[in-house]
This record gives sequence, structure tokens and C-alpha cells, in this order.
Amino acid sequence: MSPADAQGPIDPRIRERRASIERGRLRRRLRWVAAVAAVAALVALAIGALHTPWFEAKVVTVTGVHPNTSDLAIVTAAGLLHHPPLISVDPGPTAARVESLPFIASARVTRHWPDAVTVEVTERKPVVAAAGPAATWSTLDGNGRTLAVTTARPALPALVVHGASGPVPPAPIGGTMAPAAESGLAVARSLPLAFSGQVTAVVVAADGTVSLDLNSNLVVLLGTVSNLAAKYEDVAAIIAHAPLQGAHTIDVTVPQSPTVGP
Repeated sequence: MSPADAQGPIDPRIRERRASIERGRLRRRLRWVAAVAAVAALVALAIGALHTPWFEAKVVTVTGVHPNTSDLAIVTAAGLLHHPPLISVDPGPTAARVESLPFIASARVTRHWPDAVTVEVTERKPVVAAAGPAATWSTLDGNGRTLAVTTARPALPALVVHGASGPVPPAPIGGTMAPAAESGLAVARSLPLAFSGQVTAVVVAADGTVSLDLNSNLVVLLGTVSNLAAKYEDVAAIIAHAPLQGAHTIDVTVPQSPTVGP
């Protein structure tokens, strides 16, 4: 005999109550399934709409001063030339692709719904030129990064680096010059306006000391890159006030005690 038989017949009201509860549970499940399906359909519809021509990156604006990099090169590197869906434009990776261009120091990408993107760029500043192989010249920024390679010498001071094994060449485009060049680069990026226009070459000796060739045929011996500000003051004062006829070198290796010699 089953427990139900032992307890006797179920009251019809209780049976109906149980059936009502079960129907309620079923209705709630059906409503939940319908709601989930509706949300999924709306999401699918929204994603589909975001991939229609209405939401493509049709308007691409490049801002910032970038005389050495064309708008077309920036838009192409960003992957925006063929107007992808705006939802597919990820600002971080897109900016990283733009920053891979030789002259671009930084890039910021901003989406503007429904159909526009702004790419704001900052360019690296050309500081020196270095002679490379096959009679070429490399344009470098203040950190030694190669920005461009040309056959004509740029209108910049030359960086000449003598390493332990001979002249140190510039790196390929996008690369950085060897550490032996660092002292020369430190000088090149810090030259004061008082006489920087007279500098034709920054020369690094094998021991890391630095000298400057001036367009007046004078050579400035800076020595190490310590106390550069004081050394620059000495150089500017000597050029402005000291008699330099017959002189060949200005030695400021000892700050505040400069000498002028043949």
C-alpha cells in the first residue's frame, strides 16, 4: 500500500491548489524563456545594426602637428581607410598601429558615434643626422631613433660616434642607435639656442667624451656630459665676448675654467 493510499484520497481542493501552483511555475518559466529570447533577439538586432553602413567610420579626422607624416599614412596605419564598422575600431590597438609609424611619438584615437573617428598625433622631433651605409643619411630624434633615411644630408647637426671598434652606424628606420651614442644624444637634445645654430657636428669619442664642431671652424671640447648647463654658459660667453682670432678650440671640460687654444 502506498503512502498516498494509507493517507486516504486527496482533497480535490488540495489537488487543484497543487495543479495551480505547477501551472504558475510553468508560466513563469515560459515568461523567463521568452524574455531571454527577446533580449537575445534585441542584442543580435543591435549588433547587426552596428555593422550596417549607418555606423561605419565614414568621417576620419587627423589632428596634431605632423609635417613629416601624411594624413593618408596615418589613416592607413590605423586601419580606417576603408571605413570599418565603428564598433570594430578599438582605440588602444588602433593608436598602437599609428605609433608604429617612424615619426609618430604618440597617438590617441577617439570614436564619435555614429560614424566618426578622431586620431590625434604627436610627432617626434628631428634633432641630428647620422651618416649611414651606401652614402645615406639617417634623421634621428633626441633618443637616437631613426625617423627617415635619405641620400641628401638633412639640415641638422651631424652625430658622429666613434666606438671601440670603429664608427657606430645609425639603426634602420624605427630602430634606436647603439648605447655608445647616448652621450652625444644627451648633448644634441639639450643644446641651447644661444649657439645651437652654429653647431655642425656632435662628435663622441671612443671614451664617451663629446666635442662640438662649429661652422666657424672652432671645436668645443665638452668632455663628459656632466654640468652641461655650466659648460654651455661658458661656450656662449666666449663666443659672444672673447677674441677668437687664430683660435681653434674652446675647452670647457672644467666648468667655470674655460680655455681658448690653437
